[in-house]
Amino acid sequence: MAAKDTVRRNKTAIQSTLCADYKLILNKVSEKKLITQREYNNLKSINKEDVEGHVIELVDKMVNKGEDTCQGFLNLLQTDEDIRDTYPKLEDIWIDNRPLSKPVQASSVDSTDSSPDTKRQKKDEQYQLNSKPTGLCVIINNEQFTHLKVRTGTNKDAESLGKVFSWLGFRVLMCKDQTKDQMDQALNYFTSLSDPSQLPEFSVMEWSDGGFTDLQEAPKHGDAFICCILSHGVNGAVSGTDGEALSIREIYKRFRATDRSVLTGKPKVFLIQACQGRGKHRGVLLKDLQSDDSHSLSIPGEADFLVATATVEDYESYRHQINGSWFIQSVCQQLEEGCPRGDDMTTILHRVNNEVSQKEATSLPGEKKQMPEFRCTLRKGLVLSPH
Repeated sequence: MAAKDTVRRNKTAIQSTLCADYKLILNKVSEKKLITQREYNNLKSINKEDVEGHVIELVDKMVNKGEDTCQGFLNLLQTDEDIRDTYPKLEDIWIDNRPLSKPVQASSVDSTDSSPDTKRQKKDEQYQLNSKPTGLCVIINNEQFTHLKVRTGTNKDAESLGKVFSWLGFRVLMCKDQTKDQMDQALNYFTSLSDPSQLPEFSVMEWSDGGFTDLQEAPKHGDAFICCILSHGVNGAVSGTDGEALSIREIYKRFRATDRSVLTGKPKVFLIQACQGRGKHRGVLLKDLQSDDSHSLSIPGEADFLVATATVEDYESYRHQINGSWFIQSVCQQLEEGCPRGDDMTTILHRVNNEVSQKEATSLPGEKKQMPEFRCTLRKGLVLSPH
């Protein structure tokens, strides 16, 4: 079992045990460099939390930092003498660190998966993400509006996206509170990155050490591009902070394949958290149903896109004022769980659709629902891996 899955599976027992001496475990993970000095200071000085709250934050931090950190955390819990003496109950927690066995193809006893041709075929069926960083993740995070309501909770979404996509090897940048024209100009800039002198106009910040800080250096494109837009919206469009609408199609079509674009042939994913109308999506009671090699030298300009919106057209989407939106929080959770298993993005977004569709916005079942949607022209499987 992967270390991250082991920590998550035993999370409650580990947290309750470590409450016996929170400061010891915090100092130990710091000594082993499982957290940065900044993360140590932040965890040490959390306000309005009891000991249990501090431990929960620490264990969540281990999980969010990925497989290698979780493995180091498990090794620390199992081998450090001070920890074993202080937390004897850890011995009672069943922790199995054996690696997962290799999946067996159900369709064949004599598997030929190891042949060079099969390996080449699998490689050809997936986008190759070899650059470091994997690519750019650009977040446009609109919170304060001139004539519309403040989008409380959106910063939680931006932080969750920053954590998960930096964990997946992306350099994460954020533009805060952009008007329609500013969004338009910023997106145009990120298509080519041709003029770094424009960056100050967009108030770009960068995810680093658990928070957004000043931009460190001019961005460069890698093997994939992620764009996340968090804002109000209307049918087929998102709103700038001035209330003016920018078409979702206009957002992504400027990234279409051209002879000059550095992103031609590379996957481009757009995650749109915005209402798409004023309609209230109602639920319907489910009933039992039954149901019965050539290679081209060119690709269509509209190829290699994956555009996911929080809701289908005409309807509202929902956002918690503290915990963030249903859609973005589900995306981040499903990425955390699915990427270490090697799941591709469409599989992950199907899970997001299913998870969000089951949520209820009121105590009356079926009164207010939400149905995310994604449109895909990806030509290959897109598998993001933790770094």
